[in-house]
Amino acid sequence: MPNPSTPLPDQVIQATNTLAEVKEYLRAGPPVAETLPLLAPLLDENTGVPMLLGDILRAAARLVSEQTDRPAPDEIHQIIDGLREAAQESTDWHTLHWDIRDLNKHFTGSSS
Repeated sequence: MPNPSTPLPDQVIQATNTLAEVKEYLRAGPPVAETLPLLAPLLDENTGVPMLLGDILRAAARLVSEQTDRPAPDEIHQIIDGLREAAQESTDWHTLHWDIRDLNKHFTGSSS
């Protein structure tokens, strides 16, 4: 398996800035039909933000767990547990992609 490239902090900041732009755009009240093409990739059942965030949080929990001296302090165990719980909560939202499909049918007459 090839080694993935290391993302730079500036790239992560750029990604979060883009999400903040989407948030501000949605708060401005555009027509729903115009927002659906933005929401669809964000909430994609396989590659959307809930799944990515869940995977990121699980990976972070694993790294902390693997790189913590043994025995790990209770505080570290609580942080690891919190990351894992947040990961599960995030990935539970993967079903939102169905809601976007239903909105597409209602607002655009399309099922995509």
